Amino acid sequence: MIRIYTTQKDYNLYRTNLTHNSVGIVATMGNLHEGHLSLLQKSIEENTVSVVTIFVNPKQFGPTEDFDKYPRTLDEDLNKISNIALHASAQYPEKEIVVFAPKNIDEIYPIGFNTIISVGGVTQSLEGAKRPTHFDGVTTVVYRLFKIVNPSNAYFGQKDYQQCIVIKKMVEDLSININIHILPIIRNSDGLALSSRNQYLSESERSIALHLSRTLKQIEMLIKNKKDYTSLISDELRNNKWDYLEVLDSKNLAFPQNQTKELVIIGVYKLGSTRLLDNILVSNL
Repeated sequence: MIRIYTTQKDYNLYRTNLTHNSVGIVATMGNLHEGHLSLLQKSIEENTVSVVTIFVNPKQFGPTEDFDKYPRTLDEDLNKISNIALHASAQYPEKEIVVFAPKNIDEIYPIGFNTIISVGGVTQSLEGAKRPTHFDGVTTVVYRLFKIVNPSNAYFGQKDYQQCIVIKKMVEDLSININIHILPIIRNSDGLALSSRNQYLSESERSIALHLSRTLKQIEMLIKNKKDYTSLISDELRNNKWDYLEVLDSKNLAFPQNQTKELVIIGVYKLGSTRLLDNILVSNL
């Protein structure tokens, strides 16, 4: 059994009647896959109430990105969440799952809304360089969802690594009292990171897409064996399918220094109009 709210007013009424503060949020744009569901499962383990938000956010789409064509699969999403709830009910009978899926954009951005939450520094490279307005849209919608849902814990997937770092920075800078949890990437058996974008790939493109994760693994092995990885990156970047491929400090996405303790190997590989993101974390000790 899940509770479903489509207006902020109805959700606020529910939230007002809660007698505890252990609320987790999984913020999504819908079209859910096992990666999203793993976040929900973790939230259920750690909170009394878990809120899945489903909202296709227009503010994080650039002018050349098609907001209208983003897959909206609410019925299928609700079925997947219901299955999770059914299995969880036996182990956690006292816990609740709530879906907040606003039908109208003005539930998130009321008429006259004219504020942008913008994080500097960590948004300037990688995705931020390729999609200049993207992270302003992400941080603005996440801030709004945090204010509406009022969670104590928030769960995000490592696959969108830069997004995770940006949100953590926003929470730190604005002193928002929420714990941010970044969970590992969920992959198919062939190593491809799960993503809503994968559905756009043809069978042949799907096979080619594995080059992304395999290249990251190659770089990881070189780092672990204390060998030079820069020539491999240089060779790869001659292939125009890469938007970027870099090894950075995992904490701040800066170039690694002697004191850097952990690295993130991060890249975007293009197949037609589909951009596939992936990353691997590796110790630099």
